[in-house]
Amino acid sequence: MRHDDIWRALDALAAEHGLSASGLARKAGLDPTAFNPSKRIGADGRARWPSTESVAKVLDAVGRGVEDFAALVSGAPALTRGSSRGGAGRRIPLIGLAQAGGDGYFDDGGYPVGGSWDEISLPDIGDPNAYALEISGESMEPVFRDGDVVIVSPAAPVRRGDRVVVRTAKGEVMAKELRRQSAKRIELASLNPAHPSYSFELPEIAWMHRIVWASQ
Repeated sequence: MRHDDIWRALDALAAEHGLSASGLARKAGLDPTAFNPSKRIGADGRARWPSTESVAKVLDAVGRGVEDFAALVSGAPALTRGSSRGGAGRRIPLIGLAQAGGDGYFDDGGYPVGGSWDEISLPDIGDPNAYALEISGESMEPVFRDGDVVIVSPAAPVRRGDRVVVRTAKGEVMAKELRRQSAKRIELASLNPAHPSYSFELPEIAWMHRIVWASQ
């Protein structure tokens, strides 16, 4: 295990449950700053590791086991473009988020189509229509950074507070947090507070899929 792998696994666990690193710490009953990037390196420049007690509290809070956490620690580096390393992992389609609004990448149901997708290897995921997006720019900071890969599942149920990928009827694709959904409207919050939030009438939304994993 490497220092970076442990912290990346915690970030991925937070993202799976629609939380920031601070939100994950708070949910586990820890100091909200316990998992902040500034806490991962000591004042002397030496790597600081999360305690086993902190990890145990996090896993208990989100209802996950040690095996799940170990899979995140070892599985995140397997998300390599065009690679099959990671055992008998399944390959899923990958494009950049900035490309996703173009024609020919999704069918009318929001499933990936066409031959222009790249591929990554993923250890296991139940949705046969899952796909991956590579984040570009700073619009999703501090939760997701430029170059991070997120796994999106069209089959996953979407709830308030989830991170989602949305395509509008006009063809714009964006990654946001679902703030509220009623019978008439959807309200989306930008992960980066420097970017605006959005509100759409339901007919203005073509589809909305949940982000279920991140390779941070």
